[in-house]
Amino acid sequence: MDEMYNKGLLIVLSGPSGVGKGTVCKELMKKYDYKVSISATTRSPREGEVDGVNYYFLDKDTFKSKIENNEFLEYAEVYGNYYGTLKSQVEEELSRGNNIILEIDIQGSMQVQSVFENAVYIFLLPPSINELKSRILKRGSETESSFNLRFSSVSEELKCMVNYDYAVINDDVEGAVEKINGIIRTEMSRISRMNLEKFIGGYIF
Repeated sequence: MDEMYNKGLLIVLSGPSGVGKGTVCKELMKKYDYKVSISATTRSPREGEVDGVNYYFLDKDTFKSKIENNEFLEYAEVYGNYYGTLKSQVEEELSRGNNIILEIDIQGSMQVQSVFENAVYIFLLPPSINELKSRILKRGSETESSFNLRFSSVSEELKCMVNYDYAVINDDVEGAVEKINGIIRTEMSRISRMNLEKFIGGYIF
């Protein structure tokens, strides 16, 4: 990162289950120089997921121990499983000047907002409710009961959008990636995020 900035930028990306947060994050990492925080979870790995790459897969006892030791920036129980973001990983990346994206649920985002006021909060939306249903079903990892549980909370999740800075519709992955990158670049240009002493010093001869 340019020395003009004090440290890295924290970007929080949330949205309903099945909206495509993971896919968008992967493309942001691939195309731009962003880091994505790896969450810890107690849920079982899906096909193709790798421990330490997609998630840190922990048993419930280990996860609860980390909660007691205050090791999480945020955590939540979602559909019977725990998810959380380790403080150490986020703090290390920010101190190195890296922009880091947290792909977390809405409960987790509310916790982060109480700690990181200057983070950028982005809500990812599906193009329609029917499209969201289709995306969840295409995963092939949901039983009828788990699908109904996930989908019953969508309307409540959408109401939480008012607590975010930006909303991006994911009707096209590439388009959503470009919009999010544009938001991040705009936020980095805010005067409040700059190290003005170094910036102004560069103009003094």
